[in-house]
Amino acid sequence: MAKRKKQRPHVNPKLEGFEVKINAFGEIKSSLDMDNINAFLNKEVEDKKLIDRADYKALKKKR
Repeated sequence: MAKRKKQRPHVNPKLEGFEVKINAFGEIKSSLDMDNINAFLNKEVEDKKLIDRADYKALKKKR
C-alpha cells in the first residue's frame, strides 16, 4: 500500500495551531483554551436555535 502524506485541514487563520487529541483515558486535550474556542464560535457561527428570534440581530451585535 502507498503511504499517504498526513495533510492538515484548512482552518480559519484565527484558529491556526488548534489541535485536539484524546488521551488514553478518553479525555479531550486541546491546544487552545475552551474560553477562546467558545468566543470564536460565538462570533463566527450563527446559532440555528436563535436565528428566528426577533432580537437575534441585537444579540449578535452585543458580542
